[in-house]
Amino acid sequence: MIPPEATDSRNTVFEIRAGTGGEEAALFAGELARMYQKYAEGRGWKVEPLSTSPSERGGCREAIFLVTGTDAYKQLKFESGVHRVQRVPVTEGSGRIHTSTVTVAVLPEAEEVDLRIDPQDLEITVQRASGPGGQGVNTTDSAVRIIHKPTGLMVYCADGRSQLKNKASAMSVLRSRLLQLEEEKERAKYAAQRRSQIGTGDRSERIRTYNFPQSRCTDHRIGLTLHSLPQILEGNIGPLIAELQRVDFEERFAALTGQPVSPRRRADDED
Repeated sequence: MIPPEATDSRNTVFEIRAGTGGEEAALFAGELARMYQKYAEGRGWKVEPLSTSPSERGGCREAIFLVTGTDAYKQLKFESGVHRVQRVPVTEGSGRIHTSTVTVAVLPEAEEVDLRIDPQDLEITVQRASGPGGQGVNTTDSAVRIIHKPTGLMVYCADGRSQLKNKASAMSVLRSRLLQLEEEKERAKYAAQRRSQIGTGDRSERIRTYNFPQSRCTDHRIGLTLHSLPQILEGNIGPLIAELQRVDFEERFAALTGQPVSPRRRADDED
C-alpha cells in the first residue's frame, strides 16, 4: 500500500560539520563520521571520501563522503539533523560536562537526469590544495571549487590527486545539494502529513543526544533511549535506524488511511 520513495535506492552523500562547541565539536564530528563509516562498511557498502577539513586536535571541522550500496539512502536518511554530545572534554581540568553540537546532512546522490545544470551558471576555479595530504596533493593545482551562481551554493573538493576526479566529486555533491533544495520545496507542500523531524532533514533543532557520563544515546524524535553508547559509536546504529523506519511507516500509513497515529513519548525531558 505504501510505495517506496523514489530516492530510497540511491547512494548517499554525507555532510558532517562541527557546530557549537569549538574543538570539542570538531572532535565529535570526527567520531560521528567514523561511526557512520563503520556502519556502512558493516553492511558491505563502499565509502568514498569527497572532502575533509581536519581540526588541530585530530577531529574535523567538516567531512563529506559518499556511501555506495543497496538502499543506502533508505537506511540513512533519518540521520539528518543536529546531533548533541554531552561529556567532559579532555582539555577540561575541573571535570565539568560540556555540551557541543554537530550537524549532519544526508543527501540522496543526484543523477544527471534528475536536474539540468546550465554550465553558464557555474563558476569553476582550480587551486593548490592546502593542509595535510602529502606532497602529491599539495604541489599541484588539483583542488576544485565550484560555485552555483543562481543559488550561491559552493562546493570544494581536494581529497584526490586528480583535478578531473575532484571536479567530478564536486559536481556530484553540487547536484545532490541542488536536488535536496528541489525536494525540500516539494516536501513543504505536504509538511502537515509528516512529523517535523522524521525524514525532513530539518537541522533547526537537536534530533539526538549522546551522553557519555550515562553511556546514553537518546533520539528525541521517537522517545528512544539506549544505554549502549560505546557500541553505537562503533557503528551499531541498527536499532536506532529500525525504530525510526518503523515510526515513519506508521505515520505514512496513517496519512494514507486517515487513521490517527498513536501518541508516543518524546524524549525532550532527557537532559
